[in-house]
Amino acid sequence: MANVNAAVSQSAVAVGLEDLRNNNVEFSLLEEAFGSSSLGIIVVKDLPSKFHQLRHRLLSYASALGNLPEDELVKLESPASKWLVGWSCGKETLKDGRYDTLKGSYYVNCATGFEEQQKTVAEKYPSFPEYTAPNVWPSEELLPGFEETFRELCTLIIDIAALVARACDKYAEANIDGYQKGYLEHVVKTSVSTKARLLHYFPSPDALSKTSSGDEDDWCATHLDHGCLTGLTSAMFVDEAANSPETGAAFAPLQELDRSPDPKAGLYIHSRTGAVTKVSIPRDSLAFQTGEALEIITQGKFKAVPHFVRGAADAAGNGGAGAKIARNTLAVFTQPNLWEKVDEKRDFAAFAKEIVEKNH
Repeated sequence: MANVNAAVSQSAVAVGLEDLRNNNVEFSLLEEAFGSSSLGIIVVKDLPSKFHQLRHRLLSYASALGNLPEDELVKLESPASKWLVGWSCGKETLKDGRYDTLKGSYYVNCATGFEEQQKTVAEKYPSFPEYTAPNVWPSEELLPGFEETFRELCTLIIDIAALVARACDKYAEANIDGYQKGYLEHVVKTSVSTKARLLHYFPSPDALSKTSSGDEDDWCATHLDHGCLTGLTSAMFVDEAANSPETGAAFAPLQELDRSPDPKAGLYIHSRTGAVTKVSIPRDSLAFQTGEALEIITQGKFKAVPHFVRGAADAAGNGGAGAKIARNTLAVFTQPNLWEKVDEKRDFAAFAKEIVEKNH
């Protein structure tokens, strides 16, 4: 079991956006970020100013969603997609076979070309509704601007992921025999399988759970991502007791706490040595984490890393008496089209099926 008390804090390897654009990324930096002894994560800094507004607004919508009444949330569910489109809560099994009820997710098939190809891909892959089902959106009356904000931020993240992918390709082309030139950048730019997950980690129901149950990964159990590169915003911590999320015309971005009220809350990575490391993503940056498909595509040169999220205690002295601390974040999973090969035997459809069936 992960022991956050013994965890060390470490800054992730960072690169500037302009260096990515100008192909000015040393191989040694990529090895430090993604290689055999790495944490499997890189931070991209110096982002365009619109990123900050988009992040703040979209992560505020996560709290608004998480506080909707059940009858409204049901309308935003997609059972046909196995709850991997639209709103999902309590449908995923990650730990000891238990259903994960400590977070709510809003899934979107976010690739720019998805809508144009949705029907064709759905007909070609009838047994993959989790990747081919049409998106579900709340009405403009309920959450004005939600769809527009979601799409704009995802497009920005995918564009930056393509630059990270291009750097990875140059490394792979120089170090892996037979590596297909430009493969990862092609995947990120052209895939209609890329999926976004807006996450709302509910305020922990029992601040004592961290000590009484020993569940250090209570908010999101230890797992690997199964795509290529996962784009991550820094988490927004909100005291929902002091800042009640509103919907409709009253919606407004929420006041973000300066930092997590619980210093032990946040993202943890199991390093190659078995140590547990807490990694913080700067608020003005994006992080990109390696997934299982990238590890396979690069023949193990770049490693996927197990990671988990620990909840924030709401007790007095952290959020203050009566505080309700929620954590909101966005993950964008860039992954190959269902028909593209991840190794000699499997296309991404076969690979993803194995993962989804294990977790749902």
